[in-house]
Amino acid sequence: MTASLRPALVDGLQPLADRYDLVLCDVWGVLHNGIKAYETASEALTRFRERGGRVVLVSNAPRPGASVGTQLDGFGVPRTAYDAIVTSGDLTRLAIEERVDKVVHHIGPARDMPIYDGLNIRFGSIAEAEYVVCSGFENDELETVEDYRPRLEAMLKRELWMVCANPDLIVERGNTIVPCAGALGVAYEEMGGDVYYAGKPHAPIYDRAIAVAAALNGRPIAKERVLAIGDAIRTDIAGAAGFGIDSLLIARGIHAEELKAHHGPLVSEHVQDWVDLQPVKPQAITGVLSWAA
Repeated sequence: MTASLRPALVDGLQPLADRYDLVLCDVWGVLHNGIKAYETASEALTRFRERGGRVVLVSNAPRPGASVGTQLDGFGVPRTAYDAIVTSGDLTRLAIEERVDKVVHHIGPARDMPIYDGLNIRFGSIAEAEYVVCSGFENDELETVEDYRPRLEAMLKRELWMVCANPDLIVERGNTIVPCAGALGVAYEEMGGDVYYAGKPHAPIYDRAIAVAAALNGRPIAKERVLAIGDAIRTDIAGAAGFGIDSLLIARGIHAEELKAHHGPLVSEHVQDWVDLQPVKPQAITGVLSWAA
């Protein structure tokens, strides 16, 4: 990759704002860290909307968008920062609705059960189930993929289809990295299992997010006027590249250790060197999401 093709290092969203009508923004790692909100991120998105842009939050949270909105309220993320929320939980629920007459085996914590709210669902063991919904680890602070290996083997023996409600492999919770449902999805797929990933980096969640924004605008939005913002190469940046839209990488997120981006919003040339080694590249990089440095 030549220097001319390298991503631009930008001081916030402002230098890019005029190029785009719609921002598809990641949530965890960009707007908050699982414990507290990042005020500068909310301010940047609010400023973008005040200029006439739309913001749709696109999250791999395995819960419906309304549930995520309530969580964001608790963190202190203002509603002025976004127009709508689309989650992998929303797409998971659609998959469940299409199979409402089938027995499901759920893997994940109780906090993710809102994806079933209002549906007459029959839950069962692996031996009884017709498919599996995996929303995460039951205890992501203690468990590893290996703890689930016997369950995955039992699922594979019955050739059960898995809906992975959160394709993320890991997420940052405060200063701790914890595993997500995507780690179990990848493990099951590597064993030969059939997995449907409901969120980023896969196209359906982008189709839905852009459709939501277009409905709000009352007109279609061209892909070249869409910017994805996120902190994960594998999901946010790869998803944007695969869908054909531009992206802005937040350096001080889950890759902060690799990028040596722990201190302050500015990023260094080391970030460029790291990005050179990645299979996909963003169009721009900033330290943390802000309007301007």
